[in-house]
Amino acid sequence: MTLVDSFAQPNTSVAEPFPLCLERPLGAVVTETGTQFALWAPSAQKVTLRLFSRGSMGESGDALIGQYTMRPESDGSWTYDFADNMHGVYYDFLIERDCGSVDRIADPWARGAGVNGRRSMVVDFSRTNPDGWYRDHMPDVPLAQTVVWETHVGDFSNDPAGGFPESHRGKYLAFTDDGTSLDGHPDFPTGIAYLKKLGVTAVQLMPIYDFGSVDEETCDRYNWGYDPVNYNVPEGSYSTNPFDGSVRIREVKQMVQALHNAGIKVIMDVVYNHMFSPDNWFERSVPDYFLRRKPNGALANGSGCGCDMATERKMFRRFIVESVTFWAREYHMDGFRFDLMGLIDVDTMNAVRAALDEIPGRGRDILMYGEPWSAGATAPLPSDTVLADKSGLSKLDSRIGHFCDTTRDTIKGHVFFSDRPGYVNGGMHENVAAAREAVDAWRRGKHSEGVAGQVIQYVSAHDDLTLWDKLCASFAAGSLGSTVAEGVNENTVDVPKVMYDADFSAEGLAGVGPQIAAALTDVMDANKLAVGITLTSAGIPFMLSGEEFARTKFGSSDSYDSAKELNWLDWNRAWQKRDLIEYYAKLIALRKSDPQWFDGNRNDPQWFDGNRNIVDTEGDELVFRVGDYLMAANPGRHVGVIDVAVTGLEPIGGIRRYWCGLGSSVSPVEGNVSAGDGDYLIVPPHTFAIWRLQ
Repeated sequence: MTLVDSFAQPNTSVAEPFPLCLERPLGAVVTETGTQFALWAPSAQKVTLRLFSRGSMGESGDALIGQYTMRPESDGSWTYDFADNMHGVYYDFLIERDCGSVDRIADPWARGAGVNGRRSMVVDFSRTNPDGWYRDHMPDVPLAQTVVWETHVGDFSNDPAGGFPESHRGKYLAFTDDGTSLDGHPDFPTGIAYLKKLGVTAVQLMPIYDFGSVDEETCDRYNWGYDPVNYNVPEGSYSTNPFDGSVRIREVKQMVQALHNAGIKVIMDVVYNHMFSPDNWFERSVPDYFLRRKPNGALANGSGCGCDMATERKMFRRFIVESVTFWAREYHMDGFRFDLMGLIDVDTMNAVRAALDEIPGRGRDILMYGEPWSAGATAPLPSDTVLADKSGLSKLDSRIGHFCDTTRDTIKGHVFFSDRPGYVNGGMHENVAAAREAVDAWRRGKHSEGVAGQVIQYVSAHDDLTLWDKLCASFAAGSLGSTVAEGVNENTVDVPKVMYDADFSAEGLAGVGPQIAAALTDVMDANKLAVGITLTSAGIPFMLSGEEFARTKFGSSDSYDSAKELNWLDWNRAWQKRDLIEYYAKLIALRKSDPQWFDGNRNDPQWFDGNRNIVDTEGDELVFRVGDYLMAANPGRHVGVIDVAVTGLEPIGGIRRYWCGLGSSVSPVEGNVSAGDGDYLIVPPHTFAIWRLQ
């Protein structure tokens, strides 16, 4: 049913054209006294509540239980109360307009739904808790030890070689399968066991709310899920039974519980900037209110999805604040990543932060960060509305972070022009000045990005090329002379498939010839340099799942609806790249460490927010010190030389101190180098190295 827009509506060019419902609980709420239904639909002439026995038409046993005319209230809402606990009952609304048109809607404020979200469901959440849920709690992981690993529920377990039960592949419950291993390699862990060995402390889940691009009845296609239908309802295609609205709720809780038991926080990807379609439950409930429109009446498209949500409207701001805190309270989420945060107004973001802070015991520890950009310009907004894009970052609470695309492009090169190199892959000289600011989280330059906790440091995420694929493209263009196809505001490189395959066995390298073998070696060196820099920089380190084993999507920069086989974590590739995984794991362990300083008086190496003191070199090497650690990145083909005398190596109490090689991306750094004129640290070509004071 399409929306009817021919009837007269109040003037929506003013900020708030309708009575506001800011206090009354909306949706279907179960209490000790019964079940209360409330829908905000101030422009409706009549609203009818319909109750059903099943979540969709055509299901066996589906029947209309009853229909009830709701009461209009002065705050623009419509209400109906029952004395019974109606858990498990499905419902929708019929909204009649004064022109005689009727729209059917599910409940925009619903917290449960049937298959494909076409009908809402009443939920008594006390009946959805798994065993031991009351004991579940946020892992004791301080912000300073946060290392975020982004994944998709399906990608995590879709690979048949991953050792997951077939019924759990691509499902929430795969996260509960501890002890899984790679087929044929029982000593190589997958799933939760793999995450514990890798050492990451937070998993960011791509959308798990109910989205519209996958048919939950058939689950016959793949999608990332950035197309919300029901914000407060878990996606059904990841559950073992999408027809029973309680199952998906319980299984999300089981997933969170399992991750928490492994000491891993759970961060939820939320998409309040747009919806699956302009014809959504919000727009049907109050036409022309929840969507941004241009002066000519056209829908705003800053999201690239044709329906920017009006977060500055008080009722949608209320919804966002309550939605985020609902997921935090009911599902024990430990953090939230805001898609296209640059389309959400600053006041709404700060209101979410304030509401989370009020959650007893853990609210202030819940993470918030987002993308400080949009896909394009949105509609003109009131003069006092500031968006949470880069220009608005200074107005955000200091505990709301953002992805630092400046660091990303400095290290590996321009995200849209795949041939353009960054510091680690051919653009050393051009990017060294920026790299020296990046490791300090851009805190002391002309364009501050805020405090360390606001800066998400990364070189790969689900969007755009994987790190491995970007490095392959830049080296293929620069070293192999591969064809570069120019597009509009982007380009692509014709990369030989063998570079994506990344077979580093003796047979594999011999089979591709010396030129490609050399390019592959350069790609691997650049990968290690890139992660060495991000994991030792100030800020919060973040990575796409599989980055640690050279994840490839064979050059696809936008695999949102590609085959699941292209997107899944290839656990055989992980085994083949286990040396690279071990390199990542050692850096993560160092990041989480809290060793004593040499003099015994200071305990924190300050990996998270300690100042990065840049050490001058004659070349373009990146050398910096934090606490009693010294890091050096040398992407060049020359030997880098560090004068020990300029590294701040002073004796303490008359005791001479030494830089002791801790490790490098190529081989262990052996031997001590004492202080004094004429003493140097040597950094081989294509190497990231770490020393520690002894």
